[in-house]
Amino acid sequence: MPDTRYIFVTGGVASSLGKGIISASLAKLLQARGYRVTIQKLDPYLNVDPGTLNPYEHGECYVTEDGAETDLDLGHYERFLNVPTSQDNNVTTGRIYQNVINKERKGDYLGKTVQIIPHITDEIKRNIKLLGTKHKFDVVITEIGGTVGDIESLPYIEAVRQLKWELGNRALNIHLTFVPYLKASGELKTKPTQHSVKALLEAGVQPDVLVLRTEHELGSDIRKKVALFCNVNPGAVIQSIDVSTIYEVPVKMQEEGLDEICLEKLELPIDPAPDLKKWKQFLTKLSNATETVTIGLVGKYVELPDAYKSIIEALTHAATHHDRKVDVKLIHSENICANNVEAKLKGLDGLLVAPGFGNRGIEGKLYAARYAREHNMVFMGICLGMQSAVIEFARDVIELKDANSTEMDHATPYPVIDLMEDQKNVTDMGGTMRLGAYECTLKEGSIAHEAYGSSTARERHRHRYEFNNDFLKQFEDNGMMATGINPDTGLVEIVEVPALKWYVGVQFHPEYSSTVLNPHPLFMSFIKAAITR
Repeated sequence: MPDTRYIFVTGGVASSLGKGIISASLAKLLQARGYRVTIQKLDPYLNVDPGTLNPYEHGECYVTEDGAETDLDLGHYERFLNVPTSQDNNVTTGRIYQNVINKERKGDYLGKTVQIIPHITDEIKRNIKLLGTKHKFDVVITEIGGTVGDIESLPYIEAVRQLKWELGNRALNIHLTFVPYLKASGELKTKPTQHSVKALLEAGVQPDVLVLRTEHELGSDIRKKVALFCNVNPGAVIQSIDVSTIYEVPVKMQEEGLDEICLEKLELPIDPAPDLKKWKQFLTKLSNATETVTIGLVGKYVELPDAYKSIIEALTHAATHHDRKVDVKLIHSENICANNVEAKLKGLDGLLVAPGFGNRGIEGKLYAARYAREHNMVFMGICLGMQSAVIEFARDVIELKDANSTEMDHATPYPVIDLMEDQKNVTDMGGTMRLGAYECTLKEGSIAHEAYGSSTARERHRHRYEFNNDFLKQFEDNGMMATGINPDTGLVEIVEVPALKWYVGVQFHPEYSSTVLNPHPLFMSFIKAAITR
């Protein structure tokens, strides 16, 4: 679409200031005014995608419906906008260079010397504009990862400089910085912001809007000072003060007039006002809830809660819609053993065993699944969490001693979880798992069928190993039923133990599909069961 507007969000002073939340909040406000808007994340690392990154490095890997392994910020984008993202919404330096090198090998550059400028920057610009032209959005918000001044980010900043020059009033830059508070002197300090903008100016980019992260209210004097030293209109200096939940940020940004400033600069109509009625109803429920539901989350990356970001947010969405606060207890699976499992899990309203890969911490997940089953706890297992429930059931109920997944033990005599057939000849690790959304047929009368209110579901996957159907009859004869099946492959997607109150394992990742305005039905059912435990 030739009239697409482009907003570039850069960051300075420090990383992890919340560029993704500011981007998502602005997008929410524009969407609430009737604009078709999407958000894109440009990541400066050389990985082609975050699929091969350890969660400790970069938080969770978020999977889109079309099977792209992406940055966790895309989860925020979907949760705020209630619109699916795609492969086009996350681009890394690795992918940019890979595309350029592939073109060079094919001779597309006709013998020219391939350089950062124009070839790398042209490829970056092509990926930015692709969203507007391919998907016909009114506004594309592009968040650039990292901090201005990072050597990795320079080609992206140069691409922004070029696009601002080429697009004129159809492009603007929002620069997010941090204003620290010095307790000793009782002062807010703007010098880091000034230096950050100076670095941006040295790269040829004049910010149009400054968003200042702060722990304390910014007075008009500070805003005027920042505006004067950074060549920005005082009205375009926006305060982003710390709030109790990320879901308050769109309302705060509306109060600050961020959306109106951007629309005026992009020469777009500012009427009608954004309709945030449903969003504010969610916030009212979130803040007014007085009772708490306590959920234990068992995983091996719990030192970094961002490794389970989508799960924690999905629990929050569901609990809020049930008029409850959720208290998520993060429990390290490596620290669970036979002697302490009761002490670790006692008193929880519900238990969720999280996804993961590899052998580390698996025994703790098995102990957790067994305790939940034997004590009729409300239980959900996701991906490896579901597989843990299957392995535990095989060992302790069916009495298949040493049953395991071939991921953990290649020589197990009872491979109840096995490598998928189409994965057996795969050697490359990146982007080769079973990824993206697939259909699932639900068994009538099951918990899943009741939760979805439908006979089918479509959910996102990220796995190499699956339930081994050679053992399905033994499981069903002993009380663990397959209640969700892929209609094309026969893959077991959901297992349940009907004799228990709420004991469900899913091979897919329901957390990816939960949004503020549409909590995931399985999480809604899980939380409801935990409340009425």
